[in-house]
Amino acid sequence: MLVAALLLIGHVAHRGGLFETAAVVLARVPGPPAVLLVACLALVALVTAVLNLDTAVVFMTPVLIVTARRRGLAVAPFLYGSVFMANASSLFLPGSNLTNLLVLHGGGDRSISGGAFFSRMLSLALPACALTAVGLLVWHRRALAAGGARPSAQRAVVGEPELRAAAVLGCLAAAGVIVVESDPALPVLCVALALLVFGLARRRLGLRASIARLGLPSLCGLFLLALALGTLARAGGFPASLLHGAGRPFTAMLAALSSVVVNNLPAAVLLSARGHPDASALLLGLNVGPNLAVTGSLSALLWWRAARSVGARPSVLAYSRQGVVLSVLAIAGALLVAG
Repeated sequence: MLVAALLLIGHVAHRGGLFETAAVVLARVPGPPAVLLVACLALVALVTAVLNLDTAVVFMTPVLIVTARRRGLAVAPFLYGSVFMANASSLFLPGSNLTNLLVLHGGGDRSISGGAFFSRMLSLALPACALTAVGLLVWHRRALAAGGARPSAQRAVVGEPELRAAAVLGCLAAAGVIVVESDPALPVLCVALALLVFGLARRRLGLRASIARLGLPSLCGLFLLALALGTLARAGGFPASLLHGAGRPFTAMLAALSSVVVNNLPAAVLLSARGHPDASALLLGLNVGPNLAVTGSLSALLWWRAARSVGARPSVLAYSRQGVVLSVLAIAGALLVAG
């Protein structure tokens, strides 16, 4: 419910022109292309942490692609940077990634507040994000060094100002609820429905299109798969039993590989079915591990669709070539920094 509510808020923000306006502003960031890429990645991280990584990839991927084109830059660093940073930055708050909520539920920590979760995960989340950004800068250094045209002096007017203002308020309200409440799903859903009603009343949103944006079949399918695997895992104790007594590196590695094999949502249920003494390492593997391959998370599939919608051509091979290096770097570095 929380993921669907956040996706709906993101849809209203998109229709209001909030993300398109962000692209106009980002294209004017002074300095070399590397500075622009860092600014874009920081925005992706912020949207992911406050809203949700699925919302971030759906709406920020086109923003980053348009931003690169406005500056005459190679699209690849921004295209792949959007999904890799979204996965890496989904460790900050419970609502940033559905896997966080599944692991908390499986471990009996469903009452933990967003602030407490943030404090617990900060030592892993910050290094993971920083190392992912550094890895992207190094990997795409030649494309970034090629430079591009200066940003256009004309600023486009996008969206409806009142809907955009409502979306800003909705994002702030949702962020506040997620940080303060231990179970924010219902309040955030109320915020999302209020924004939807506002947009429908002003005839700036369509009900059918808004529902379609949620991708309910995909969400429901993954939910049912996770439910089925979780039931089996609780009955048999496997593979969750492998993690009891295991060290943090093994836990993170197994979580990352499991994500690629069965997707990180079912993997989260499987590996946390009987709780786990080190949920932070488990989440590190479940959230950053999907950077290994496009099969790792729903966010990668949504990213692929969002990129194709604006004429980009993502590649499965290019994704994994970069992702293997970036995910290993981020996971190993975060564990080392966190001790």
